[in-house]
Amino acid sequence: MRSKPAALTLFFGTLVAFSAPVKAAPIPIKVVIVTMFEPGADTGDRPGELQYWVERNHLDTILPFPQAYHNLRMNRDGVLAVLTGMGTAKAAGSIMALGLDPRFDLSKAYWIVAGIAGIDPADGSLGSAAWAEWVVDGDLGYEIDGREIPADWPTGFVPLGKSKPYESPRTEDQGEAYHLNAALADWAFHLTEHVDLGDTPEMQKDRAGYASANARRPPFVLKGDTISSSTFFTGVKMSEWANEWVKYHTGAKGNYVTTAMEDTGTLSSLQMLSKTSRVDWNRIMVLRTASDFDQPPPGMTAAQNLARNAGRKYAGYLPALESAWRVGNSVVQEITTHWDKYK
Repeated sequence: MRSKPAALTLFFGTLVAFSAPVKAAPIPIKVVIVTMFEPGADTGDRPGELQYWVERNHLDTILPFPQAYHNLRMNRDGVLAVLTGMGTAKAAGSIMALGLDPRFDLSKAYWIVAGIAGIDPADGSLGSAAWAEWVVDGDLGYEIDGREIPADWPTGFVPLGKSKPYESPRTEDQGEAYHLNAALADWAFHLTEHVDLGDTPEMQKDRAGYASANARRPPFVLKGDTISSSTFFTGVKMSEWANEWVKYHTGAKGNYVTTAMEDTGTLSSLQMLSKTSRVDWNRIMVLRTASDFDQPPPGMTAAQNLARNAGRKYAGYLPALESAWRVGNSVVQEITTHWDKYK
């Protein structure tokens, strides 16, 4: 490493020369892939959300990242992958640590959150991939136990600052809703809407139990918004709540399609970082792919649905991981191949 020219300093009457090392320029990043969980190693075993990206995009450079959840992965094309850990807290911490890391120039980077989720059968099917324009927090609020909900209330969830469900006017936003770049979400959807997502006999059997035409379709790409909650939920009533909660916090502009965990933690940190120009808020995309339905088919209870899916035994688990990579990678390849256009 080259050193700066020696600096001369008078120290107790003696002229002493000091040589300071030259700091390496920050690495310019083109795309950041945000994944949330990996059950084992980064390669070679049962995959989580990171593994296909590492193996197929040759993210062979491992960068120590002790200040966060997991080491970073990068390739020669300027693609960087971060594994945040599960839940909004780990996601917020890991993304903030990355945003403040002096090794990287993230000012022009595009961010793609690529993870699996539950899906509302009214909107999509197993293995489907949804690009979000709105991300709504499902944790911030008040809650009354289900056994004590007033008879005329549709839910026990109440917005912060209110005394009953969906009370108007909505109070000033405290992190309940994040609006992403609508034009970018549209661009990503139109770029990927014809990506082949494949199908499996297991998914065909599972979705046959649902009445919705969208639930019965083979996997497809759509636009649809997500609710971010650190508490996993399932059931018809919870899906009804999620639909109304997203409508309430977006002024009826958003449509709940997928349920995930970490995205408001990720977006909270990215929003703060954008205020210092470390991150461009207009370059953030959220892609969630359906590993399971957010409710059981008719004739099955919510508890039975929870039990059958315990341990990620989702019929759409591996197909959803595949969809996240196929759809997300189409965007990555477009951006990196034509960087002069997108930088």
